[in-house]
Amino acid sequence: MTTVLLVDDQELVRTGFRLILDLEPGIDVVGEAANGAQGVQLVAELHPDVVLMDVRMPVLDGIRATERIVAGGSASRVLILTTFDLDEFVYDALRVGASGFLLKDAPRDQLVSAVRVVAGGESLLAPPITRRLIERFIGQPPPGRTSDAMSALSDREREVLGLLARGSSNAEIAGQLFLSDATVKTHVARLLAKLGVRDRMQAVILAYETGFILPGGNPAPPVR
Repeated sequence: MTTVLLVDDQELVRTGFRLILDLEPGIDVVGEAANGAQGVQLVAELHPDVVLMDVRMPVLDGIRATERIVAGGSASRVLILTTFDLDEFVYDALRVGASGFLLKDAPRDQLVSAVRVVAGGESLLAPPITRRLIERFIGQPPPGRTSDAMSALSDREREVLGLLARGSSNAEIAGQLFLSDATVKTHVARLLAKLGVRDRMQAVILAYETGFILPGGNPAPPVR
């Protein structure tokens, strides 16, 4: 069973999401919060698998709430909710540890799919808009400005990271590289460990920030 916590200052929004998710088999909405501070408290009490987190809220906004949840070592994964498809506040939330974002007016099936994807341990990178968001606020670092951690990646791990930046799922990466799903999962786990990041989203952001991935989603040529 995937447990979900709803954090949004609009009661009607929370009610709508609850009605949708409670009808889905294997998903259980275990709580609601009207601001980020309440959300942080309920995460500590309920330990939900997924937190649907609004960005703009009173008392404590979604960015700071996400930062506190992640810094506290919670295993709960945060899915940011926003009204705008390109929003610097969403990018800030991704940087502090959110696992993805979703537009509030997304169709029902996208909401359900997003919850299942994030609960399954993956980041919500598939929509092209996510990459545009990252590229907009990072800009274009000079090629070759890679960190020591990036340099420690094997050639295969670099390939996998490049495909992650394009929004590819494990299954898609396996198909493109002619690998098994299990092997891809192993490569992803190893590159996350080497980079010292929590999940795919954090790995992709680091890849852009260091210049390993250039705007457009292509790996920078290695510096010889």
